Amino acid sequence: MVEITTEHLSASARDLSRAADLLARGGLVAFPTETVYGLGADAGNDRAVARIFEAKSRPSFNPLIVHLADLEEVKALVKWNHLAERVAEAFWPGPLTLVLPLRDGAPVSKLVTAGLDTLAVRMPAAPVAQALLREIGGPVAAPSANLSGQISPTRARHVLEGLTGRIEAVVDGGPCAVGLESTILGLAGPPTLLRPGGVPMDDLAEVLNTRVATRRETDHISAPGQTRSHYAPRARVRLNAVDFEEGEARLGFGDTDCDLNLSETEDLTEAAANLFEYLHRLDAQGARVIAVAPIPHLGLGVAINDRLSRAAADR
Repeated sequence: MVEITTEHLSASARDLSRAADLLARGGLVAFPTETVYGLGADAGNDRAVARIFEAKSRPSFNPLIVHLADLEEVKALVKWNHLAERVAEAFWPGPLTLVLPLRDGAPVSKLVTAGLDTLAVRMPAAPVAQALLREIGGPVAAPSANLSGQISPTRARHVLEGLTGRIEAVVDGGPCAVGLESTILGLAGPPTLLRPGGVPMDDLAEVLNTRVATRRETDHISAPGQTRSHYAPRARVRLNAVDFEEGEARLGFGDTDCDLNLSETEDLTEAAANLFEYLHRLDAQGARVIAVAPIPHLGLGVAINDRLSRAAADR
């Protein structure tokens, strides 16, 4: 890979115009959403999308999420239905991705769908992301802006640490408010949770007024973030640590003695927002093991535990 100069842009109107121009020319631009920083490319440009996989060292069988600013733009790409309308009214713009059948002739690279007949679409809520997408006026494919399998970026410096020299620019919009990737809901058939995330499954089920099925780990990959080892620091991750061992970096939750605490008050929203940043910080200390205190498996805790289990998986 030829090293290129990576620009560190602000969220000013001038810099967003520069970012949009780079994307239109086939460049890769990282930008903040409310979940994590995404690595954007023109979703209709085969070469630009292929560069995402190259920059991230990402397996080509892993599909990408397309980000859009406008609901009518979404409906032009996928076959919309009444369930999609219901959850979009409740949660868009926001940390929810919908997987729906791809429309015939939709101007989206086949690399985005990884050969599937469905497309993952999202309307992010973060003002910087919305402004950039409006400036572009078209679909932007954007996985998390990190090397594949490593900790997701929630700050511009996380992106720069991993992708400098591999991408054209990073738009710095400060820390991400949610800090966990979007929930992915499959609506090409019965409602199915394909990945837990920023919208809890119970909230989806309430709006849909129906049971939401869950994906099995043995099912084929149908959405991003489903590979067994993912979101991983260099250090080994030990889960549900009630006692910490000598030499471990200690990631706590609640009233516990630790190096960093996801939330002393056991607030799962705060814990989600801190998760990736704190994994980055502890990993930078060079410890061989990061021990993580137990996290309640409810609400956003389901998504937090999903990310931690993948970070702890064999690599």
